[in-house]
Amino acid sequence: MNDPVRAWHRLADDSVLLDGFHALKHAVRFQARVPVAVTTDRRAALALADELAPDVRETLDALLAEVPEATLKALVPRPHPTSVAALAVRPSRAANLEALARTPRSAPVVVLDNPRNLGNAGAVIRLAAGFGATGVVTTGTLDPWHPTVVRGGAGLHFATAVERLTVAELPPGPVFALDPEGDDIRGLKLPDDAVLAFGSERTGLSAELRARTDHLVALPMRPQVSSYNLATSVAMTLFHWSATGGAPA
Repeated sequence: MNDPVRAWHRLADDSVLLDGFHALKHAVRFQARVPVAVTTDRRAALALADELAPDVRETLDALLAEVPEATLKALVPRPHPTSVAALAVRPSRAANLEALARTPRSAPVVVLDNPRNLGNAGAVIRLAAGFGATGVVTTGTLDPWHPTVVRGGAGLHFATAVERLTVAELPPGPVFALDPEGDDIRGLKLPDDAVLAFGSERTGLSAELRARTDHLVALPMRPQVSSYNLATSVAMTLFHWSATGGAPA
């Protein structure tokens, strides 16, 4: 690319920011379209690729343009410690909706019901990608493609279907919602086509989502401990699914 800075300015408003080497690595690995990528040190970035991602090293070599540190800071206000940043094309909403709606499914869909914390949402997307979940859906106002969420997800938005929907638009499948009053998860087998729903960090499940729920499920928890972190709850639930018959893709 002859002028990566000019390309960045042209594309930035409509693109997904990949903040750091690991986000770029994962996006490339899962076939994201990346029109521009910059770094302050090509040699160091490619050395990281040699060490951590030799499968995408050739692609990164062709993509990465070296820019001065001041230029990177002008493009990305808080550059990642790896001094790598890139822009990617967001996957088609239609394609994501098709993936979420397709049946039969071989892995659950994770639903975050009106989440509040951007970092938690990113961590959940990273978990869902790792377990091979079909996708992550958020309800409410949080944008699951917000730059802070993408940073927390380490570029793994491109490894699963990520969309914001209303409760009425949720994918088909039996809804298993996490709630302290539910049945102990250790006595259940979660089906591959399950829709696994997790309430807001602050208020729990919404009335609308609760009304859509087929099964309330509880995680084991010591008395007097009030709750788990949202991402921890998702991790425990996906692990239980995988350990009782499901498997990462």
